[in-house]
Amino acid sequence: MKQPVFPMRPLIALPFAMALLTPQAAFAQDIAADSGDTAWMMLCAMLVLLAALPGVALRLAGAASVRNALSAVAGNMGVAASVSLAWAMAGYSLVYAAGDAWLGGIGNLMLAHLAALRDGMTVPESAFVLFQMSLALFAACLAGGAVVGRGRAGWLTLFAPLWLLLVYVPIAHWTWGGGWLANVGVMDFAGGLVVHVCAGFSALSLGLIAGKRAPGKTDAHAPLLGMAGGALIWLGSAGSIGGWALGATDDAATAILNGHFAACAGALGWIALDRLLGGRATATGAVAGALAGIAAGAASAALVGAGGAMLIGAVAAAICRGIGGVPGRLTDDPARIFVLHGIGGVAGVLLLPVFVLPVLGGVGFESGIGLGGALLSQAIGVIVVALWSMAGTAIAAFLISMALPLRASPEDEENGLDAALHGEQAWDFR
Repeated sequence: MKQPVFPMRPLIALPFAMALLTPQAAFAQDIAADSGDTAWMMLCAMLVLLAALPGVALRLAGAASVRNALSAVAGNMGVAASVSLAWAMAGYSLVYAAGDAWLGGIGNLMLAHLAALRDGMTVPESAFVLFQMSLALFAACLAGGAVVGRGRAGWLTLFAPLWLLLVYVPIAHWTWGGGWLANVGVMDFAGGLVVHVCAGFSALSLGLIAGKRAPGKTDAHAPLLGMAGGALIWLGSAGSIGGWALGATDDAATAILNGHFAACAGALGWIALDRLLGGRATATGAVAGALAGIAAGAASAALVGAGGAMLIGAVAAAICRGIGGVPGRLTDDPARIFVLHGIGGVAGVLLLPVFVLPVLGGVGFESGIGLGGALLSQAIGVIVVALWSMAGTAIAAFLISMALPLRASPEDEENGLDAALHGEQAWDFR
């Protein structure tokens, strides 16, 4: 007789059931970076590099005389190259590696030991390094522009990495790297203080050290180039502001909108003042107002409402327009870096606490912080950054000048610095 087979089925299934009921070791799941946020950070870095390399270079070339335009671009390229390498060797580590309230550590020298994912973010640390490098490079290119028409391109190439380590790195760590300025409540969303105020006051110090250009060598030869460079800086500011949201988020879109509104209000405000005070508006004035608005709006881009961003840009442009001629009596700054970025940045940093109030459309303060305390913190930040930038720039300039003079020879200045760039001594390391 045929034996039934169904009684054996439970016995066969028993080992499988026991295996399923036995606790299993979980498979480790690697936390991966968000591809959208990573792509956003890389795009923002490229926009900032666009502002730094062709943007600042064209602005300086347009502000220089016809025989110094090539030298201005060459110096800009030398600064960009040397600062990028210095950032990789030590700059990033000294800003963001674990350290103390005054300076970061050495854990990431030569970009060693970068994490697969930056702490608290959805992007690889390498993408964060790239974005931060673009900001440092932009600030250095702005600061170096103060000596266009009389400074050696080779001197700038050597000066820029030392400036990065002595000036930019400490300020960035104090503000963004968990340093003591952040601990006293200084707010700077996207570089109004760290980038614009730092670069602007460094430019003032460098211009005072270099002295004014020779008589007859001070005319801007191509305002159109300067306007094109300013437009590229305007475009690139979307990267510096939007990138600080650290992802493709609503904060990024809000920050870019507010930064753009500040630039637009600054441009129109400058034109209006030109018309009221001088009788005629100028195209270069519109670009100047936009740059002042960009510098002012950087500190508060994601922290204020649209109306607050517009008012910040307009007020900063009015301040820069009103005092624009005063620094010109002290220093030769053809691209007006100190006025537009330095003074514009100061205005934005100090206006931030007012327009961050919820009643004016801002996000408000953290618990325990009031308007008076915030204003005091911002004032401390401005004073410290301005003084440190000027002093550190002077020290770096003195050290480099011991090996190579800052100013070109009187003969080269008379003939134009571009003449030397056609020969073998392009950067004139003599």
